[in-house]
Amino acid sequence: MTASLKLKPNATSRVLTGHPWVFVNECEALLPAVHDGEVVECRDRTGRFLGTGIYNSKSQIVWRRLSRDRVALDEAYLKGALERAVSRRIGLGDFKRLVWSESDDLPGVVADQFGGTLVVQIQTLAMERRSAVISDVLAELTGAQEIIFRNDANIRKLEGLPAGVHTRSGKDWEPRWVKIDGLDYWLDLQGGQKTGFYLDQRQQHAVVAKYAAGRRVLDAFCNQGSFALHCAKAGAASVLGLDSAFDAVGQAKKNADRNGLKAEFTGANVFDWFTAQREAAPAWDLIILDPPPFAKSKSALDGAMRGYKELNLRAMKALTPGGILATYTCSHHMQDAQLREVLAEAAADAKKRVHVLEYCHQPPDHPVLVTMPESEYLRGYVLRVE
Repeated sequence: MTASLKLKPNATSRVLTGHPWVFVNECEALLPAVHDGEVVECRDRTGRFLGTGIYNSKSQIVWRRLSRDRVALDEAYLKGALERAVSRRIGLGDFKRLVWSESDDLPGVVADQFGGTLVVQIQTLAMERRSAVISDVLAELTGAQEIIFRNDANIRKLEGLPAGVHTRSGKDWEPRWVKIDGLDYWLDLQGGQKTGFYLDQRQQHAVVAKYAAGRRVLDAFCNQGSFALHCAKAGAASVLGLDSAFDAVGQAKKNADRNGLKAEFTGANVFDWFTAQREAAPAWDLIILDPPPFAKSKSALDGAMRGYKELNLRAMKALTPGGILATYTCSHHMQDAQLREVLAEAAADAKKRVHVLEYCHQPPDHPVLVTMPESEYLRGYVLRVE
């Protein structure tokens, strides 16, 4: 008989309205550690069955739903979930997110496809114990020549898991040039940041590039230079990319040279850079703001909103009249209404008339589960600033 986790009598847990998580403080009592990494049922205070999920007493999120039905986390379940995930993304090309955690009924599993190589992150104990099966099934479904396990994210500590990076074959994956959306990038999937390349902004590179012809472009938080390079390719008059990570700046320069594109890249703290330019006349016709997440927790949201406001205010002031601002947030704690509020406050303080040209969102290979706000994290706007 499968063990059951029971909610407190007074619990107002979001799991009752469809969210797939239960937190430790929502439970009447924890189950013995022998159940860590295994499947248990969850019930409300009356004993009503809420679903089957994976359990870990070491995590603040003690239970993550797999299904509203009774299921076993065996090879058949994993194969079915992975088959559904892959089939949802048919027609999205060879560079995409293949598996997006709870959105694909695989809590803690994230898999990105880079042609014949997959980069997998496993962030839950239950999935870690079944990583060999996950690896075999993914290889079978995709024909991948190599799978890199990037299990080096800090989030693993919250599950009591060690950090490490390894490949399915046991051999090192050598960095190489890879063509993505018409541009060559030097990818280090085994040793680079995150999974080596940010696939979630690929659609936005094209969205922004269509405004670039003849404009002076500033790409703040440029990382490997994707926005900057697409703008240069689209005929920008000049392009400058900024990033505080000097290895990313070096990478962006290398990518520009490889593609024969004219773009400059400089290592700089973006806030400090804008401060230094504060007295200068507006010199940019298109600015891209794509910062790392400022709000990594709910408690950090107020400070993050001040940071986003200040950043957008400075960018609006640095734009020529009628200039374009493409601005993004990848903090899931910041909802769309809060981002709009930040942009409205920045526009008012900058004394600018600002129109929305386009609303931007994460692409379909990063599907949003409507009962789980955490699955939706990337949003943005393309604005005209007058």
